[in-house]
Amino acid sequence: MYPQTSKRLNELVSAKIVPGISYALIDHQHVSVEVRGQRRWLPTPEPLTPGLLYDLASLTKVVGTATVIFQLVEQGDLKLTDPVQRFLPEFTDGRVQVQHLLTHTSGIHGFIPYRDQLDGVALKRALLSLPVTATFERRVVYTDVGFLYLGWIIEAITGVAVQTVISQRVLAPLQLFSSTFTPSAIDCVPTTYTQGSLRQGVVHDPKARQLGEHCGSAGLFAPLSDLITFSQWYLGQRPDLPNVISSQWRQSLCQDWTRQHLRRSLAWDLRQDQRDGHRLLFHTGFTGTFLLLDLARQQALIVLSNRVHPIQKNDRFLQQREVIVQSFIQELPRT
Repeated sequence: MYPQTSKRLNELVSAKIVPGISYALIDHQHVSVEVRGQRRWLPTPEPLTPGLLYDLASLTKVVGTATVIFQLVEQGDLKLTDPVQRFLPEFTDGRVQVQHLLTHTSGIHGFIPYRDQLDGVALKRALLSLPVTATFERRVVYTDVGFLYLGWIIEAITGVAVQTVISQRVLAPLQLFSSTFTPSAIDCVPTTYTQGSLRQGVVHDPKARQLGEHCGSAGLFAPLSDLITFSQWYLGQRPDLPNVISSQWRQSLCQDWTRQHLRRSLAWDLRQDQRDGHRLLFHTGFTGTFLLLDLARQQALIVLSNRVHPIQKNDRFLQQREVIVQSFIQELPRT
């Protein structure tokens, strides 16, 4: 199944682009799993074994935060057209709506001087003071800011920290029992190694470290097995699991939700099979993770790596990631 895609994935390890890789290819009810390479290179090599947790980085957005937002919309607690100001009155631009945050078309300027020196309270205050730029509704500009706002909207509605809400409303009902925001270091694949210090079991993203349980853009750790379960549920292959969000809602995500036809869905990026035009849901994580779901063909590709080990600059991985994605799409069986 998917021989060229598997070959390219395995080459990430053999070419030493990443220390190791855990991936799964889903074809209807058939799941092919591969775990190979090293858990880390520094300070000493250690073999990669099945079941370890990865820092999912921005996959937290689609697994956790977006799933809760969609649930709140379906329950009538939230509308896509609600102004952000309704829930976050500190934010002063009345044009920006929930759907803009989800499609990365809010135009909110993302730069904060000395950001990493701020504590969580000061960082939230600074983020809510950011201006809206001329890119509003005109361009997709991918940032974490929108999903930080979405996390705080969840908190405003529920009165509970966003990461706790995700644990209660997504992880527990979907039986993602090993996924957590508070992992034990020994269970985790490490990320960076700098100045003799190995980051392991501590979230890589600095904003997530500063905001703690109030961060909806990153922070989740999970093993490959839980992402397989999540993907099977998203594809509609797990009738034993509850409809945290409905099948109809999940299917509706395979369309462009931007007002200017910018080819972005709610939370998800879109990829397209050029042979017939059908769309796939796609998302990446900075640490070396990505997820591709084909709801129409009942296929999925899940890739977990620590491409930021030992240092986070790794352009070779970024180049190969799109090659792998296109390989998977081209190998999809025709109906």
